[in-house]
Amino acid sequence: MARLTVADRLRRHVDLLTRSEAQLSDIILHNYPVSGLGSITALASAAHVSTPTVGRLVQKLGYDGFAEFQQALRQELDETISSPLTKRAKWVHDAPEEHTLNRFTKTVIDNISQSLSEMDTADFDKACELIANTDSRIFIVGGRITRTLADYLFLHLQVIRDGVTHVASNSNAWAHYMLEASKGDVFVIFDIRRYENSTLRLAEMAAERRATIILFTDQWTSPVSALADIIFRNRIAVPSAWDSSVASTLLIEAMIAQVQEKDWDSTQVRIEALEEMFDRTRFFRKF
Repeated sequence: MARLTVADRLRRHVDLLTRSEAQLSDIILHNYPVSGLGSITALASAAHVSTPTVGRLVQKLGYDGFAEFQQALRQELDETISSPLTKRAKWVHDAPEEHTLNRFTKTVIDNISQSLSEMDTADFDKACELIANTDSRIFIVGGRITRTLADYLFLHLQVIRDGVTHVASNSNAWAHYMLEASKGDVFVIFDIRRYENSTLRLAEMAAERRATIILFTDQWTSPVSALADIIFRNRIAVPSAWDSSVASTLLIEAMIAQVQEKDWDSTQVRIEALEEMFDRTRFFRKF
């Protein structure tokens, strides 16, 4: 099972925190994980709490002391900024003696299980409602790697409903898309570790236009989360120089399945029209 991050522990303990501890938790999560890397007195001062409060929160999260708490944060920071080379160096060093296929599959299954166990199904249902609502336009945004996820979601939603736009990943074109955005529109944004500054800037512009933001990110959580209305944190770490998109893809496909059922009659008409066009253009081979 994947290791819990400090942020995971904070969210799991939210109902057990005192008012002061909850205030401190908010400060830690605001600029996570950097916010917790200063001195204990600096962290207490930023949250307007006492240093004993910091100590109590750290122990409540399961750490022996502030030093162990900070070591966990430093390790997370190292993981979030890791290049493919450093990711591979880590898993090669830690890899058990078994076949890559089995090792990789086990990790992916663990990622899916933990991602789903930490997901609020109410958030999933709300996101599907927002995406299915044809009174709103949908803007789908991906980054350097995650644009493939964005394209996959766009391809399906474009068939299911109208008013769906795939925002090009090159930031010099974003201003043109933002001209169309307004209150009530929905931005589905994909942003995983080595978070992209340009994606954050686009999210800021969407928030300024009072659009709703649905964020697909990882367990370390993109800075876009501060602006997002719904956040899906999917586990991505695998024994590879690259991160895994399997948990995110599973969620996307489940979302597509639910959205298409919201107004199946309309979706069916669109699919039939699309199939007729495919037949006329002989796009697919017939036997």
